[in-house]
Amino acid sequence: MSFVEIEQVVKRYGGSIPVDHLSLTIRQGEIFGLLGPNGAGKSTTIKMLCGLLDIDQGSIRVEGISIRERPLDVKRRIGLVPQDLALYERLTARENVAFFARLYGLRGALLQERVDEALSFVGLGDRQHERPGAYSGGMKRRLNIACAIAHHPKLIIMDEPTVGIDPQSRNHILDSVRQLNRMGSTIIYTSHYMEEVAALSTRIGILDKGHLIALGTQEELRAQLAEEERLVVQAPRVSPEAVRELSAHPRIRRVAECEGRLEIHARPGQAPLQDVLFILSKHEVAIESLTRVEPDLEALFLSLTGRTLRD
Repeated sequence: MSFVEIEQVVKRYGGSIPVDHLSLTIRQGEIFGLLGPNGAGKSTTIKMLCGLLDIDQGSIRVEGISIRERPLDVKRRIGLVPQDLALYERLTARENVAFFARLYGLRGALLQERVDEALSFVGLGDRQHERPGAYSGGMKRRLNIACAIAHHPKLIIMDEPTVGIDPQSRNHILDSVRQLNRMGSTIIYTSHYMEEVAALSTRIGILDKGHLIALGTQEELRAQLAEEERLVVQAPRVSPEAVRELSAHPRIRRVAECEGRLEIHARPGQAPLQDVLFILSKHEVAIESLTRVEPDLEALFLSLTGRTLRD
């Protein structure tokens, strides 16, 4: 069952188009991983979905409700965990959660119950009367989540929820995402950590330059590379001439270079290893390592966008 429907959505800023006729359907009850390099259009898409930016063209519906026609009804269904912490330093943790819960109309005994529940869920019940300034980075991130879920949203959007935190807090947040999903929430999850998206997501969409360029389960996405053989060369510097000569080789489909890493894609069983070594040697490339690797999500992302996720 479709829960979020994005149809031919366009957003323009002057002469640029960060989101260009984007169509995407997110199913009820799934954890949907949204990936893309910087400038791909992820943040703009999320802002339009939350009603924080107007849509120039197309439509967005949540549970069949149009964000344009009934924005408040859509917003009530959404909990946003933003990348930039949305907390009031002068309020205690409990007061922060209560403040955001009141924005969704919670009052009285129900408000207090939901605040207790949210703080307990993120493991901050015993420190609820402290201000965020006394918290570690991981605790602030968990409080950020509590503020977003107290009203029991049907759709939770998590935008880089584990940035800059310790491994223990990160694992706590990932477990929380799974538990929220088991409790019935549909989740959209963005991250610059590929392993997080791979560990959590039921389906993954990859954006680049405002377009959806890949969509599917991890198995479906990896299958796109199954018909290729991949060589990975680690070298501190590869000249443009070497890249051009490799790219022109009849048995090489494409070459991607990023941060001292050269990826060479060839037809299965046809990777011209000797030719690759000859070309790199001719152009005086100092090879640190050369490996033949199986297709994975990181490889697909680099193959499609020419960049790593953290670029």
